[in-house]
Amino acid sequence: MFERYYRELLNFLARSVRDRDTAADLVQESYARVLAAQQSGQTVQDPRALLYRTARNLVIDQHRRAETRAEISETVLGDDKEGAFDGLPGPRSLEPDTILASREGLAAVVAAIDQLPPRCREAFILYRFDGLSYAEIAAQMGISTRTVEMQLRIAMEACWRCQDELEGAAPRSAGKKRVSP
Repeated sequence: MFERYYRELLNFLARSVRDRDTAADLVQESYARVLAAQQSGQTVQDPRALLYRTARNLVIDQHRRAETRAEISETVLGDDKEGAFDGLPGPRSLEPDTILASREGLAAVVAAIDQLPPRCREAFILYRFDGLSYAEIAAQMGISTRTVEMQLRIAMEACWRCQDELEGAAPRSAGKKRVSP
């Protein structure tokens, strides 16, 4: 597949982005995504069509990013754009240690939720992830709204304990009011 469509796709993208190096990067990303789709078990009926669709989507994404950068540059910098972003750090949220800490934190919270009693976990998931109200949860689970409140309080306490452990903070007292995370 690579040898068969590479040059054709490269020429197509080079015309679209007017830069052969960028086009080569987009071709590589397109192939990587199609290969990932095939390896995940998805059936690809027409690999050429999927390659072109993926490549077009990547070009659109690139144009959107460029427009966003231009708007930010215009808003923040006015007319002094030359080299304005040189030497500026990227967002903290994209730094490897931040990403790793975020993943570890998420894994810890998921583990805390998994350790909840089944009915408590069910109420928490219905509330936090499905967006149901206390009354809707009570009706769906066949329990009172007071029981839903109690189950959610237990679940939130577990999440807060987990958060405190991740931050290295001393555990908060059970009676203390908290804002939901």
